[in-house]
Amino acid sequence: MPQIADRDRWLALALLLGVLAVAYVLLVHPWWSVPMREANERVQSMQERELRQRLQLQQAPEVAKRLLQARDPGFLPEASAELATAALVQRLETIVRQASPGNRSCAITNRSPMTEPRRDRFARVVVQVRLRCGTPELAAVLHSIETGTPRLFVGNLNVLAQRFFFSPGTGATAGQREGGLDVSFDLYGYLPASAAAASTEANRAR
Repeated sequence: MPQIADRDRWLALALLLGVLAVAYVLLVHPWWSVPMREANERVQSMQERELRQRLQLQQAPEVAKRLLQARDPGFLPEASAELATAALVQRLETIVRQASPGNRSCAITNRSPMTEPRRDRFARVVVQVRLRCGTPELAAVLHSIETGTPRLFVGNLNVLAQRFFFSPGTGATAGQREGGLDVSFDLYGYLPASAAAASTEANRAR
């Protein structure tokens, strides 16, 4: 009799465990475990997406800069016409110094920003330039302007030969050199559409 009673208890315990297992499978697992697991997966996915977005935001300025350079390598990189004009003047001064160190044989006598009345898709930024140069130096200046990056252009070029021209930084007599050229031209480049639109809005706001 004791053996039968023990066997019945074990059988009852096994049945109870079976009932609990079936109840877990039918009730607890679909209504608790599965939603919790799905919620954990969603949370993990959102955390990974948030991390990717933070990394992308950190890289956004550099990516935008490289994308602009890749798409529009010829446009001026400045964000407004005013900044682009200042950059044009600096570029011109650098080119002239490289062609004639110390401005001994080439010098800028005038550089004036010019308001561009056009309303094209790509805004032109123009500086009116006047130089006193020797012939080799002028050739070097024009070559540097038109072969660099971003792309710059020369328009309305006028060249007048002079019997003498004065070289800055020297005495009045020593500065007189023969065979100089009096040169005037428009130096210009283009802003991308986004920068041109920003400059237009800024001018209207004023």
